[in-house]
Amino acid sequence: MKRSGPVVTLLAGLLLGLFMLSLNATTGTKSASTSYAEESPEAATASPTPTPTPTKTTASSSPSPSRAPIPDADYAGRTTDDSASVAVTLRDGKAIAYYCDGRAKESWLKGDVEEDGTMKLTGKHGAELNGTLKEGKRISGTVDIDGGRYAFTADKAKKPSGLYRATATVRGAKLDGGWIVLPDGRQVGILTRDGEPAQAPRIDPETGAVTVDGQQLTARPVTP
Repeated sequence: MKRSGPVVTLLAGLLLGLFMLSLNATTGTKSASTSYAEESPEAATASPTPTPTPTKTTASSSPSPSRAPIPDADYAGRTTDDSASVAVTLRDGKAIAYYCDGRAKESWLKGDVEEDGTMKLTGKHGAELNGTLKEGKRISGTVDIDGGRYAFTADKAKKPSGLYRATATVRGAKLDGGWIVLPDGRQVGILTRDGEPAQAPRIDPETGAVTVDGQQLTARPVTP
């Protein structure tokens, strides 16, 4: 019995040592976990970051360049068959034209000029002019009148070339005259008395003066 005492004491010491080692191991692991969580809260409560939705962008179309305005100018020329003259006056995007053979056939036509230089002018009795302004230098096209179609080219004209008109009442007769002064100085015109056409007398292109039945009139440049 005296020998069992030391043995029991030794066993008790061993058990106590094992218990303490186990306790230290458990406490160390828990502390390490707690410390990591305290130092890195993101790690303890981390959640996936949402990926931003890409924004759809639409390419803006560049504006089309604006066209230059149609320049104000006068044009005069002849038909392709050389049977008549054609003059066109452009002002502020509008046009007035005169077709004249210098004897009996004539027509006044008017309308708008499109941004691309094309024009469709209309007159009495179904007369029609279709033309295109090319580089501001000339107008080419056709005139439809009295069932016929006449191609023409009218070059840009400088004063005194261009289109003139005079209206008046002389000795009870109603007069209406139209003149085309070509770049080479030639004149083509018709003077109508009470609706009866005839070849027009010459005008002074510098002043527009013209004498009809002994009375002096003034032919003035025509504008739309």
